[in-house]
Amino acid sequence: MKILIFLSLFACSLLSVQAQEKGISLEARITELSKSSGDIATERKKELNFLAKEIKALLQEKGRAPITFVCTHNSRRSQLAQIWMNVGDAYYNIKGIESYSGGTEATAFNIRMVKAVKAFGFSLQVQVQKDNPEYLFQYPGANDLKLFSKKYDDAFNPKQDFIAVMVCSQADKACPFVPGAYSRVSIPYLDPKAADNTPDESASYDAKVEEIGKEVLYLCALLK
Repeated sequence: MKILIFLSLFACSLLSVQAQEKGISLEARITELSKSSGDIATERKKELNFLAKEIKALLQEKGRAPITFVCTHNSRRSQLAQIWMNVGDAYYNIKGIESYSGGTEATAFNIRMVKAVKAFGFSLQVQVQKDNPEYLFQYPGANDLKLFSKKYDDAFNPKQDFIAVMVCSQADKACPFVPGAYSRVSIPYLDPKAADNTPDESASYDAKVEEIGKEVLYLCALLK
C-alpha cells in the first residue's frame, strides 16, 4: 500500500513539474483538471452530487449560497477547498455562491499548503505577517479572498443559511451539529500532514491541490 501511495504521489508531482517546465498556463492546468472527472470514484461522485443538490436548493430558496468548508485547524484542506470553490465559481461563471472556511480551532494557514497553492500557479500573497498570517488570494473573475485560520463560527464567516462542508473526519465527528447551517454535508479528505517532514512532503501537498481541485471543479460543473 505504501508503495502504491508513493507511486501515486510521485506521478502527480512529476505531472506538476512537467507542466511547469513546459510553461503550461494556470488556465490550461485548471481546464485539464476539469476534464479528469472520470478519475473520481462513483461513490465519491454520489457525495458530490448530493452536495450540489443542497447548494442548488439553497440558491433557489435564498438567492445565494454561502459555503463554509470545515476541518480541524483550518490550516490545509478547508483553506484549499475554499480557494477551489472560489476558482470554480469564476471558471464556470456561477453566480450567488460565496466560499468560506473555518476549523474547530484556529492555528495558521500551513506554509506547506501555501507553497503548494502557489506552485500550482495561483496568486497568494501575505498581507499581514504574524503567527496567524493573513493572505490575499486573487483569481481573474473571482472575488478576492482574505485567508487566515479561524474557527468555523468566527465573526468573519456566515452565521445563518450556509452550507457546512466537513472536509476532515475529525471535524466531522467533533461537529455533529453546526448552528445556523442550512445543511451539513460530509466530504472528507485525507490530511497531507501525514507526509510532513518526509521525502514525500511536496508531492503529497501537490497531489492534494489537484485532488481537491478536481472534485470541486466537478461539483461546480454540476452547478453551472
